[in-house]
Amino acid sequence: MAKVLVVDDSMTQRQILSTMLEKMGLTVLIATDGVDALDKVQGSEPDMVMLDIVMPRMNGYEVCRKIKSDPRTQHIPVVICSSKSEEFDCYWGMKQGADAYLAKPFTPAELLNTIQKLMHSYQGIDRDKHLC
Repeated sequence: MAKVLVVDDSMTQRQILSTMLEKMGLTVLIATDGVDALDKVQGSEPDMVMLDIVMPRMNGYEVCRKIKSDPRTQHIPVVICSSKSEEFDCYWGMKQGADAYLAKPFTPAELLNTIQKLMHSYQGIDRDKHLC
């Protein structure tokens, strides 16, 4: 079963996203800020990271950059899930290495579609396709 690390400082947002992912049959790991996220990425090797941008100690852009610049973790798909919904926010997230960007609120169908495309991509097909 695939493991997804959900990183958000909002308990409500973590619960909403975790419930959606668990209903899809995924195992959910939780991190409450960027520093915690990087520790969990190194320790538990998730199959995907769902990442908020605005968080204490280290923002999501920094976390994404660190994940994607480390040869041990750069293969992990990163989906930024943020209430920052301007076109520039998506552009900047992708420049940091994100594989997809979902603006909150998003539907379970949008989430499922993004996960399926990324998991398919990381099995060796369409590795250069990014979703924004």
